[in-house]
Amino acid sequence: MNAEPPLPPALLMSVSCLSDYDLLCGEDTSGVLSGESPECSSSDIGSSPLPPSPPPSPTMTEDCYSIASFIEHERNFVPGFEYLSRFQSRSLDANAREESVAWILKVHAYYGFQPLTAYLAVNYMDRFLDSSQLPETNGWPLQLLSVACLSLAAKMEEPLVPSLLDLQIEGAKYIFEPRTIRRMELLVLGVLDWRLRSVTPLCFLVFFACKADSTGTFTRFLISRATEIIVSNIQEASFLAYRPSCIAAAAILTAANEIPNWSVVKPEQAESWCQGIRKVSIYSIYAWF
Repeated sequence: MNAEPPLPPALLMSVSCLSDYDLLCGEDTSGVLSGESPECSSSDIGSSPLPPSPPPSPTMTEDCYSIASFIEHERNFVPGFEYLSRFQSRSLDANAREESVAWILKVHAYYGFQPLTAYLAVNYMDRFLDSSQLPETNGWPLQLLSVACLSLAAKMEEPLVPSLLDLQIEGAKYIFEPRTIRRMELLVLGVLDWRLRSVTPLCFLVFFACKADSTGTFTRFLISRATEIIVSNIQEASFLAYRPSCIAAAAILTAANEIPNWSVVKPEQAESWCQGIRKVSIYSIYAWF
């Protein structure tokens, strides 16, 4: 079990700027990622529920749950364009991100989590890295972030969530105390402004599957296969260049064209499924899949 190196002052300042009021639960934020040895405490192994969140923002109220609104607001739940360019310029380590996502997917498979849990965990991690800077682009800080993001995603989607110690399996290089992970969760919540119910490609799959197959004959297969395609590609940093709606449309197209003896669904048809999706992006992703 490896110990964590001391945290540089810059990240300590980012942690300290989250006041008790900001955290809404009065938990002390000192010590998170502070370099303390990540010894496990048997008396603190529970995966506690999230503190009460603020009221939902107007962009995610009940009247926004429509495909058009998802498309309108999806840009608020993806990293900015500069984030991908940081991987291309190597100011961020694409290999380290790939390893982190691979670990998330291993734990996801081990516990049989929902597909959305894996996608949300990676989404939280990318959005955090887009807005904040870790002291290292790989190593223990990124692993701690991965654990915290997976824990938050599981709390959002899973009926049964493993303890924070049990979550750290499948090749984890470091083992963190539950209190350290919970403090990191609070830091992630602050950076994401508590916006955890993200618009993802999975939000669009049912609608697009019905558009591709109006008879309903293959709808269930289209949704299941498209989900597999999406989750299996989230390790790729280049995936971040596309909007969720376009990813979903391309995945449905790919799944549709895997059905034997069924009329081929072409990318240009997807543009008519809903106003606002981009044909050029759909072509690019479809060719990539």
